[in-house]
Parts: sequence; C-alpha cells; structure tokens
Amino acid sequence: MKLSELTSQTINLYQDTVRSLLARFPKLPFLLAVARLDRPIGIYLLLWPTLWALWIAAEGFPGWHLFLVFTLGTVLTRSAGCIINDVADRHFDGGVKRTQGRPLVTGKISVIEALGFMLVLLFVSLTLVLTTNWPTVGLAFAGAIVAGVYPFMKRYTHLPQVILGIAFSFGIPMAFTATSNDIPHFAWLIVIANLLWTVAYDTAYAMVDRDDDLKLGIKSSAILLGDMDKAGIGALQVCMILTLSLLLKHTELGLFFTLSLAAASASFVYQQYLIRDRDRDACFRAFLSNHWTGLIIFVGIFADYL
Repeated sequence: MKLSELTSQTINLYQDTVRSLLARFPKLPFLLAVARLDRPIGIYLLLWPTLWALWIAAEGFPGWHLFLVFTLGTVLTRSAGCIINDVADRHFDGGVKRTQGRPLVTGKISVIEALGFMLVLLFVSLTLVLTTNWPTVGLAFAGAIVAGVYPFMKRYTHLPQVILGIAFSFGIPMAFTATSNDIPHFAWLIVIANLLWTVAYDTAYAMVDRDDDLKLGIKSSAILLGDMDKAGIGALQVCMILTLSLLLKHTELGLFFTLSLAAASASFVYQQYLIRDRDRDACFRAFLSNHWTGLIIFVGIFADYL
C-alpha cells in the first residue's frame, strides 16, 4: 500500500470517527468548549510550574507514572475548573465581549450537563491521584476547594488573581509529596514565584475585560491598580524572577536554569511592550505569551538535570 493511500485511509477513518461521535453525542463539542479543551493556554500555565517542581523534586525525570499522573491531572483539573468558572459567571459572561459566545451563555448546554461533565473529569482526576500517596491526595482535595472558590471571589475582592495563583500552585507541593513524601523548605520559593507570576499574567488578562467588568461590577487586580497596572505587572515579574533565582542556592540547578531566567526576563520585557497602550488584543497576546515563559524555564531545569 502506498503512503498516500495509507494517509488517505487514516484521514477518512478519523473523519468517520468524529462524525460518529458527533452523531451519538451532539453536545460533545460544547462540553469540550465549556471545559476549554479547545483553548489549552490554561493547561500550559498550570502544567509548566508543576513540571518545574516535579523535575526539581525528582532531580530529573520523575518516571512515567508521576509524569503521566501530573500531566493528565493538570488537563483534567484545569478543565473542571473552567466549567465551575463558567457556571458561576454564566449571568455575567453575556455582557463581556470576550465571553458572550460561551456555551452556557448561548444555551448550547445546560448547567446540569456542564456540572455532570465536570464530575466525570474530577472522578478521573481522583482516580489518578489515588495512585500516588495520601499526602498528595490531601493536597489535591485542598486545591480543588480553592479552585472551586476562586470564580466567586471576583464579586468580593479586587484580588481574585491571588486566589487563582494559590489554586494554580497546589501542583507544586503535590509534586514533592508524590516524589519524596516531603515538602522541603525551598519548594515554597517555587510556590511564591508561581503566585507572583499568576497574578502578573492574570492582571494582563483582566486588562482585556476591564471596561466590561467595570460596567458589570466585577472586581479584578487590573481595576484595583488602575493607571499603575503596567508598573504593577512589571514589579510582580521582577519579584518572580528574583524568587526563582534563589533556587540556585538550594538545588543542583546551574547554568541552563540561569540562562532560562534571563530568557524569561526578556519575555517579560516583550510583554511590557505589548501592554504599553493597554490595547485589548495586545494585552491578550501578552497573556498568551506566558506559555513560552513557562516553557523556557522548564527547558532550563530539564537541561540542568540531564
């Protein structure tokens, strides 16, 4: 069989499978959309710090078991978090330009259907974490509670980004307990750095929706900072790099990690350039570019432990 014929048959099989799934589960695309599986940026931003910690905890590759547990767990928990976020914000999202087409706003799926899908994702995630140890399971439950609370915080505080940063940091101590059943003191440096980073990039994200949020009465760090938003993001980025640099004193990280921090700093300079005029699309691009920042730092850690 020629390669072209094999490729054609593979494509046809894929298309037939997709059509069959859509015929049996017509709401599947909308369930995937409400879980934001079509927009993986949140997965990356949650995954990279988790992998930083996992590689540092194991002093290299942690083995396929933990790698798959944390990678798949990141995908599942982030997706579940997106669903509870959309359920909580369904009455606000229609008034925000960026979110007015979400499935719960347009009625493509019901709240019950969305929550049912979320429970499935959480069940699979629980099954994965149960293959580790009890301290890791306990941290997973605590992280799930914080993630569930986060969507409601924008009603009560101008710093929901801090709650998001805490939720996005639970994978870090979990990586250490899963690897060594212990959380060394320097692990909290990674937690602090990730918290600072999360508040920085989510403030840029909040700048995209600031005008709509003001009309709806939704609070955010971008609104709190006002004209100091760019300076605030810059200060958080500097503190994040300085905090991560302290790991050089406590771990085997060296040259490649140092170079990755320099490259990450350059990416922050680029982000400051993007948000200079507070343009919606440019602020969103600045937010998205943090995927590369996290990847760059992981590459430095990965290289130092080869």
